[in-house]
Amino acid sequence: MTQSGQFRPIGRCVSVLASLGDRPQDTDEQQIQSHYLVFMGVSMVIAGAVWGALCALYGLWIPATFPFAYTILTALNFSHFRASKNFELTRFLQVLMSLLLPFLFQWSIGGFVASGAAMLWSMVALLGSLTFQNVRLGVAWLAAYLVLTVVSGLIDGSLQKFSPDIPRGVSTLFFVLNLGAVSTMVFGLTVYFLAKREEAKAKLGEMASVLKKMFGRYLSIEVMNSLIENPSALELGGERRTVTIMMTDLRGFTAISERLEPERVVQMLNAYFEVMLGHVLKYNGTINEIIGDGLLIIFGAPQEMPDRARRAIACAIEMQNAMSEVNIHNQSQGLPRLLMGIGLNEADVIVGNIGSSQRSKYAVVGSGVNMASRIESYTVGGDVLISETVHQAAADMLRIDGQRDVLPKGAEAPVRIYEVGGIAGNYNVALKDEHVLLAKLAREIPLRYATLEGKDVGHGDLPGSVVRLSRSTAEIRLSSMPEPMSNLKMNLRDVDDSLAVRNLYGKVIRATGTGATIYLLHFTSVPPEVDAYFQACLRYSDEAGEPPSHRL
Repeated sequence: MTQSGQFRPIGRCVSVLASLGDRPQDTDEQQIQSHYLVFMGVSMVIAGAVWGALCALYGLWIPATFPFAYTILTALNFSHFRASKNFELTRFLQVLMSLLLPFLFQWSIGGFVASGAAMLWSMVALLGSLTFQNVRLGVAWLAAYLVLTVVSGLIDGSLQKFSPDIPRGVSTLFFVLNLGAVSTMVFGLTVYFLAKREEAKAKLGEMASVLKKMFGRYLSIEVMNSLIENPSALELGGERRTVTIMMTDLRGFTAISERLEPERVVQMLNAYFEVMLGHVLKYNGTINEIIGDGLLIIFGAPQEMPDRARRAIACAIEMQNAMSEVNIHNQSQGLPRLLMGIGLNEADVIVGNIGSSQRSKYAVVGSGVNMASRIESYTVGGDVLISETVHQAAADMLRIDGQRDVLPKGAEAPVRIYEVGGIAGNYNVALKDEHVLLAKLAREIPLRYATLEGKDVGHGDLPGSVVRLSRSTAEIRLSSMPEPMSNLKMNLRDVDDSLAVRNLYGKVIRATGTGATIYLLHFTSVPPEVDAYFQACLRYSDEAGEPPSHRL
């Protein structure tokens, strides 16, 4: 057996002994206190056994009863501790015994000199009281120790009369043992306590590093620091706060994901989020939730943010401009082009930790969140739409490219929304202009369409046709009069079956001036096969094209 193997059983015994009062819910600090109490008691039991044996050796039977009594009482106390896990009661009884019994032993053997100042053992109790109790209780135990010391001094002369005949060498040995053993025990327990404290501190630092790395994916450095400085912000509950809410969504992503393998969808989303979330953290936004292909971001919580609306707008513009980077990457990986819509709303909401003591999340709750989602639903892709409240908070710095009144689902009255093209001031960012040109086709492309109602396809399989076309926009002739911002599901006609079954989606922007049944439409999802067909048609168009109006 190796040397380390010889000591392994001892280590296991010590570990089992130290943890006899542990509870699953105990913190590291509580475990340190419990283990310290056990080690203190066991150390004094060993010392008590030595003292009791020495006293018995010299026929001092009455003094010998006190060290042996301490051993028995400590065993009973720790047995109760193991069964009840009641640390407070066990601590009180152990400190009380450790304080009283050395004085009783000293008085029974004849005072200071005869006992070798056995009262020094009570110092261990004082150290323990400071280690695992608060200062106020530690001072109370110190006061009790001083009272007992004064009483010992007052009665010491009387006690010496009853002192047994102990050889001078034995008395000296008692002094040496008491001073040496007490000093060693105090030093050893202090070293143990400090070592455990440092171990817990290192563990806490490692955990903090892991948490920072983990939550760094969700919060900016500033937000993380504010939570670390104010841990009460992590308690269950919420507070009313005015925040700017950002909702993002990829246009036609459901149709795109149906055409791709799940692994490719995840690959595409991860690349998209990698770019988008970098901009969110740059502007100190809090990533409240990733909802499929969408994001729910809040500005102004948990960290106060006086310029939250302007910061959110600048962030949204940079996110839209960064979509070109996302699509360049997608193209290199053989993935489809993505379009993102962003809606912003400012409102009073409840923010805080919602859930239970076992599991909770930092969330934002209120009708303002729903309104941000409704505003985002009016986007066609590549645009940033804001509510009236956001417009009021940053109007003097904004470039507004359009506005309109809409009636979102659940609203009692029309709501005005604005299309933002840029923001000035310290931010000074603007949306990139893609200069979309519509080319008139040599022959209109026939199609059939149905209006989407929410996530469902509405009634009708109506005829229509594409009149003019670009990569992302078209003028289409419809046989009905859809409301602006309606979503259409379309299929090509007069093509082979493999192409006719491919669904394409778009959002109606407005009626054009070229005819009552001709509308400007922005494509939100076009299958690669249909896109290739459109590009072939564009090569045979009658004219180079002209720009449409993208204003709301």
